[in-house]
Amino acid sequence: MGLVDAGRQTYPPWNMSRRLLFPCLLLVLAACVRNPVTGKRQLSLVSTQDEIEIGKQAAQDARQSLGLLQHPAAQEYVARVGRSLAAKSERPDLPWSFQVLDDPTVNAFALPGGPIFVTRGILTHLNSEAELAAVLGHEIGHVTARHSATQITRAQLSQLGLGLGTVLVPDLARYGGLASAGLQLMLLKYGRDAETQADELGLRYMLDERYDAREMVGLFQMLSRVSGTEGSRLPTWLATHPNPEDRLKETQRRLAGLNLDASTLRVEREPFLRLLQDMPYGENPRQGFFQGARFLHPELRFQLDFPQGWKMANQTQAVLAVSPQQDALVGLGVVGNVPPEQALRQFFANQAVQPLPVAPVGLPPLTRYFEARTEQGVLQGVTAFVSHGGSTYQLIGYTAAGQLAAHEPAFRATLASFRELNDPAVLGVQPARIDLVTLGEPMTLEQFNARHPSTVPLKELATLNGLEPGGAIPAGRMVKRVVGGVLPRSP
Repeated sequence: MGLVDAGRQTYPPWNMSRRLLFPCLLLVLAACVRNPVTGKRQLSLVSTQDEIEIGKQAAQDARQSLGLLQHPAAQEYVARVGRSLAAKSERPDLPWSFQVLDDPTVNAFALPGGPIFVTRGILTHLNSEAELAAVLGHEIGHVTARHSATQITRAQLSQLGLGLGTVLVPDLARYGGLASAGLQLMLLKYGRDAETQADELGLRYMLDERYDAREMVGLFQMLSRVSGTEGSRLPTWLATHPNPEDRLKETQRRLAGLNLDASTLRVEREPFLRLLQDMPYGENPRQGFFQGARFLHPELRFQLDFPQGWKMANQTQAVLAVSPQQDALVGLGVVGNVPPEQALRQFFANQAVQPLPVAPVGLPPLTRYFEARTEQGVLQGVTAFVSHGGSTYQLIGYTAAGQLAAHEPAFRATLASFRELNDPAVLGVQPARIDLVTLGEPMTLEQFNARHPSTVPLKELATLNGLEPGGAIPAGRMVKRVVGGVLPRSP
């Protein structure tokens, strides 16, 4: 009892752990590299070339999933600012890239090896090139300090240590949940430390490029307001990223000790704002929107009805709905230029997918019922391939085996509802856009909104401009407003 069989000899669990630990220590010692930011040696199972390759693949996935903003001037502007900051970093020779994703969410992220993305959403919420530099500098800091490589290494080590430990020393299995929770807390702490370090590095890169680092204050104020508006604020200790309010206080503390001379620093407010003129704001209805349970796509000119009460989502390559019990899904995806008949054959060419002997009465011609065996279990559903606008689309609904009868009416109704969109009001819909107004006289935001109305609430308008409701706006200042984007009413 309590012994692990190892051929002819048996070892107590503690001894086996020591035998396992020694080769692991050799691996750890061999994998130590010097951190380019701290100058200290640290464990890393990810080489610089690994970082670059991982980043390239992840960047390609990001571009395919979210799509790039079709705005050459904005792409070049962001890339120029990013390149200048990266040149001041500890890793200037990485293949840095800076791109804008056509995503309305307020976000930015860095990938290993140099790819950095900002969203259209965060661009429209910024108010100066210096604020943009604060965002990019922070993300560059993540890459130069190898934070992604460190996360990958920790994940690999945690799997190695816990996995081998519970197999070779079964008594460890009962502590698996506790150990996993502890590892999660450790990773969380490192995540917050990494964010703080990235803020420090971003501040330094900004100053090296003579940007006014005090613009970081406006950035964190905006992030705090947006997180509160979106209901995504988390308790400070549980947030992987530090709470924006905490980051604001820490940044103000750092800035207080710098004694900056504003006359020597760059803000570049108006050149940046001019870049935003006519930029889409928020969700782009041209790429599809919902009217109740009906999905309408003006650019692709089709409409589709989903089951009432199901949770719906419009993604780049698909639109789908999930049942309230989360036990069924129905949706539509783009197959491409493959003829529908060929797409159907390819679907059933997968050995895990088999046709079911059910007649698709009242559904599109190329409709088939199927059963699919997956690692999670057996699924049953119905799929159809249709041609529309020169492309082939797949309509599909599926659920766990044994539940098809319960969800089949919803699947059938959705598949049968696919049709061409002809409503001129819907076909002509346009996204909301940023419009810039230069004030000829001082006024409050409320007065500005009365003279130059926006299609967003006053509170949102204040966040967009980095202003407080009721505060005075000086003459000559360029102010953002949002125009258009009003969707046609449901019939």
